[in-house]
Amino acid sequence: MVLAGVLAWWLFHEPPEHESPQVLMGLPQRSASVATAADSAADEPDGGESTTVSNGVSGLAASLPAAFVAQQAQTSAPPTEFKPNPSLIVPPTPSHAWPARPVQTILEAQIALARQALSSGSIDGLNGPKTRRALRAFQAAQGLPVTGALDAATRARLLLIEPPYTRHIVTAEDLDRLLPVPPTWIGKSGMQRLDYETLVELVAEQSQSSPDLIRQLNQNLDWGQVAEGTSLVVPNVRTPPVRDQAARIRISLGERTLEVFDAGDQLVALFPCSIARAVEDRLVGRLHVASIVPNPDYLFDPARFRQTPEVRQIKERLTIPPGPNNPVGVMWLGLDRPGYGIHGTPTPELVGQAESLGCFRLTNWDAQLLARLAWVGMPVDVVP
Repeated sequence: MVLAGVLAWWLFHEPPEHESPQVLMGLPQRSASVATAADSAADEPDGGESTTVSNGVSGLAASLPAAFVAQQAQTSAPPTEFKPNPSLIVPPTPSHAWPARPVQTILEAQIALARQALSSGSIDGLNGPKTRRALRAFQAAQGLPVTGALDAATRARLLLIEPPYTRHIVTAEDLDRLLPVPPTWIGKSGMQRLDYETLVELVAEQSQSSPDLIRQLNQNLDWGQVAEGTSLVVPNVRTPPVRDQAARIRISLGERTLEVFDAGDQLVALFPCSIARAVEDRLVGRLHVASIVPNPDYLFDPARFRQTPEVRQIKERLTIPPGPNNPVGVMWLGLDRPGYGIHGTPTPELVGQAESLGCFRLTNWDAQLLARLAWVGMPVDVVP
């Protein structure tokens, strides 16, 4: 009865966006330390990254409470047939080792939606506006009542076809990538690359999650003392493969979303999107993709920025090197309006706010997926 009550609270409670994520149903305040040796399970690398995908939940038993692991292992047959959203995105394939079951929490819903290119931004377990928009898109594609709520009908159709969690084994390459990010523009311009600053930042981005969620999943871990071979629990989410290029992009300033459609005007992907802070900098109308540049440099023009003491002393443009902490992240889709584009960000957890100088910001992983769907000349309609 207690477990059922916690589940009911989790499914329907809507905390504010700034609230700390209550991510693991039944997880105690202080969990056991995460094991520091790699599991011997037959895991398969995901796209060359160090995140691995487990075939079950048994490998997590050392770091998660037994009651939680048992709850996650429930694999009752779904009440309805699995119906992925047909699109240019390759739908996920159910695994024989993990019988599909309906999602049970907001966190599981975010993971399942991300696997179908319906993004809620950084996965955090919170039932905020970005998650509700992704749920509405899923409900519309499935012919369900469009409520934005994780109701019974939606849970029955939105299935987990792989375990919700996996392990990230910290590698020497992970640790070698960590670099301090200078706080000034002049300091940034003097770096060779702007890579991840901390391990929690690296792991969070590679698992499409918020840093707070990664810390919550790995309690009792001293992030300043993590060694090679440390095993971390992370959400099991992978960017879906792409069959072909899409037809058009639609950006809604009011909803702060970027939608991708195929030639039949069917929704292919949905991403939360940051827009210009100043209303006068917000583009409206028909644009086109003019360039697609992975790992771009960033040209800092002091004339475009608020004249702080630092900016006033910069007399010429600066070239900021590439990397996930570059101001435009790891992907740039230039638009046919000088200085404007769709791009990534060094702060993915802030995506969805009004914070840019006029461009459209996505999480780095969403920007990379969009680049695989886009093409030079692709129409981009920006609506109020």
